[in-house]
Amino acid sequence: MRQTVIRLDKERTSFGGLKAYSEDVPKPSKHEVLMKVVAVSLNYRDIAIATSKYPFPVKDNVVPCSDAAGIVVEVGEGVNSVAVGDHIIGTLDFSNLFGQQMSWSGGQGGPVDGVLREYLAIPAASAVIVPKNSPQSFAEWSTLVVTGVTAWNSLYGNTPLRPGQVVLFQGTGGVSVSGLILARAAGAVTIVTSSSDEKLKFVKDKYMADFTVNYKTHPEWSQEVLRLTGGQGVDYVFENGGSGTIAQSIKCLKMGGNVSVIGFLSGATQDQMPDIASLALEKGAIVRGIQGGSTQLLQQVAQFVGARGLRLPVEKVFKFTEEDIRNAYDYVASGSHIGKVCIQVSD
Repeated sequence: MRQTVIRLDKERTSFGGLKAYSEDVPKPSKHEVLMKVVAVSLNYRDIAIATSKYPFPVKDNVVPCSDAAGIVVEVGEGVNSVAVGDHIIGTLDFSNLFGQQMSWSGGQGGPVDGVLREYLAIPAASAVIVPKNSPQSFAEWSTLVVTGVTAWNSLYGNTPLRPGQVVLFQGTGGVSVSGLILARAAGAVTIVTSSSDEKLKFVKDKYMADFTVNYKTHPEWSQEVLRLTGGQGVDYVFENGGSGTIAQSIKCLKMGGNVSVIGFLSGATQDQMPDIASLALEKGAIVRGIQGGSTQLLQQVAQFVGARGLRLPVEKVFKFTEEDIRNAYDYVASGSHIGKVCIQVSD
């Protein structure tokens, strides 16, 4: 059997380097399952990899993307935990079954080939079964692999979120909106920041954010967050900006609060770098880098979403053609989306 596989050219200078190839369908080994990929979701990581801006290792001519949902069509002879016909998603790093990942050498779509293909063989131990008869589409389930588990890891991977605590989300991208959905379902108070009043209105109306802050209207947005919280501050921050925004993230924390460093969208030059050590000490803060999450965390967030029937934030779905895939990448790179952008690989 042959399948269509998308690969990036070695130079990785533009989305024009995404090209389709015909390759053999893999045969699952004794402890693997073969997934027919139905949907793939994109992350900012994929944009950075395609344009050589990703700060971690990437193999040459890599098959991009890490987030897929699909149907098991074949199982290895040693597999008894997953059956043909099951609907599954798989972990970003197959070696990361629980706890912290041990290196950057195992992430799909970067140092190893990823999921932008019609068929994918994965270890059965890394496969997470999702409900067949659920309101969520395959595209929605695919968003849990990195985006959903990153949000879950931020809220439950270290200091578990408690009802009534306050969570701040930077921006309206996939991790922030997914985290907003999870946090609200867990009884948290939520605050979203953005430079767009239109986007803030959308997340308030559709996803029921409790408070919103436009950081252009309020350049010192941490002060506005403190005002909204009666001077108390927030318990958790989803830090998507990086070095350019982390100082304000810590300033708006409660004592002992948590900052999850997720993204690197904004930068600071060396002479502009804030004194993170002093800021963290002043607030008794936990500043923690999040690189996705383990199979165990993926199982937890999938169970949480399934049990509550939560709808995941897929904004737009593109077709599995070279042109449409490049358009999907362009759309994510533009930053105009709210939530997740996906590719429908098969029916």
